Amino acid sequence: MQSEPAGPVAEHAPLVSVIVPAFNEEGAVAEDLGAIKQVLESAGLRYELMVVDDGSTDGTAEQVRAVEDVVLHQHATNRGYGAALKTGIRHAHGDIIVITDADGTYPAEVIPDLVADVAECDMAVGARTGEVVQVPLLRKPAKWFITRLASYLSETRIPDLNSGLRAFRRRAVMPFFGMLPSGFSFTTTITLAMLCNGLDVRFRPIDYRQRTGRSKIRPLQDTYNFILLIVRTICYFNPLKVFVPLASIVFLGGLVKLIVNVAMAHRVASTEVLLIVAAVQLAMTGLVADAVASSRAPAE
Repeated sequence: MQSEPAGPVAEHAPLVSVIVPAFNEEGAVAEDLGAIKQVLESAGLRYELMVVDDGSTDGTAEQVRAVEDVVLHQHATNRGYGAALKTGIRHAHGDIIVITDADGTYPAEVIPDLVADVAECDMAVGARTGEVVQVPLLRKPAKWFITRLASYLSETRIPDLNSGLRAFRRRAVMPFFGMLPSGFSFTTTITLAMLCNGLDVRFRPIDYRQRTGRSKIRPLQDTYNFILLIVRTICYFNPLKVFVPLASIVFLGGLVKLIVNVAMAHRVASTEVLLIVAAVQLAMTGLVADAVASSRAPAE
């Protein structure tokens, strides 16, 4: 169901599809949806508001049905955060898509600003760098490291790699749709995919409140998975950024060992030769991977 805005709006204004994935969020989803609707209507946006219930076992679906003018899609089983978002994107009718969470953490009032930003870029991300950011202390070191690693590998300063509040053009995301994962790494992947392909991604500082209900994040396992995902994604789009540093480190290690052995033992050991050969192999693998990546354009 598409909702008509309360205030005056241009007849041909783009339709904004707001997608809210939810899994066992009965404590916050109705209040969040009410806040989103109020913000969208006050801003005079043409919109459709959609919730994808990802196999909830509590009263999430009932809470959603109690809110007027909200489209509900349900997964029979829990398939993952990314899977819920992809279901929403498939059913969305809007040219502009907004995603946000159902746990009370993201400020709904920022949505019109992100939609306005997308008029000048491909994706606008609500970066959790505002005055009030309530990220659990245990997750801060991992978040800092992952963000710095992604910024280095993508050669772009990324204030927030995996924010769940963002707006993007549907046509900008669809070329990468097949590679987007079904888990929490959906937002990380789409950020890196768009940055590595030269699309315009902008970040707007936002506040981040304490969530309602229990977090589904597993700090150790998800941090490990995020690091692997970042390296894998960069290898897919810009493999030299991974292989050249690795080859350089291995080569320098072999060279230093070679110099030390020749200077002190007056001999060449097999270890340094193997390291130098391994460095050359890594570099050649990177070149081949780069040739493949360069010839592979995202499918339209």
